[in-house]
Amino acid sequence: MLKMNKNIVLIGFMASGKTLSSKELARRLKRKRVSTDELIAEREKKSIAEIFAQSGEPYFRKLEREVVHEIAAQKNLVIDCGGGVVTDPENLQALKANGIVFFLEAAPEAVYRRIKGQKNRPLLNVADPLDKIKTLLAERDPHYRMAHHVVDSNDDNIGKVVDDILNILSQD
Repeated sequence: MLKMNKNIVLIGFMASGKTLSSKELARRLKRKRVSTDELIAEREKKSIAEIFAQSGEPYFRKLEREVVHEIAAQKNLVIDCGGGVVTDPENLQALKANGIVFFLEAAPEAVYRRIKGQKNRPLLNVADPLDKIKTLLAERDPHYRMAHHVVDSNDDNIGKVVDDILNILSQD
């Protein structure tokens, strides 16, 4: 079915379903799950929003690069990547070297519906979050599409997203 030592890597925009899908995938495959954002927050003893506010995005991206390279070298993981991980081409290269990368694709409107009212999304604390989502998605989309596989995550059915990923893995 699956090259058992390869990591399963989920990339995509914020609120595309990476966290819930990674938890369900890890459960079904009996694998360890690692979230880049959770690991960074744990190590810094701050939320991602606090890191952005206090140290800025460049500092966060540096931490992210270090964490990605560290976990990408491991095996048998389900890796849930922060939405901006693809802004550094080295990250994607490292993740693809020992992993099968899935882009969970969600339309701007689906993302906005899911995050509306949340204050923990530092890049979206702007006057028009939907416009910001569209802009960021347009910038990142070519990078997301470098994944091995694209999975539609527009409806809110995580079970279907996970089933789609498992079906793809069973064919590889």
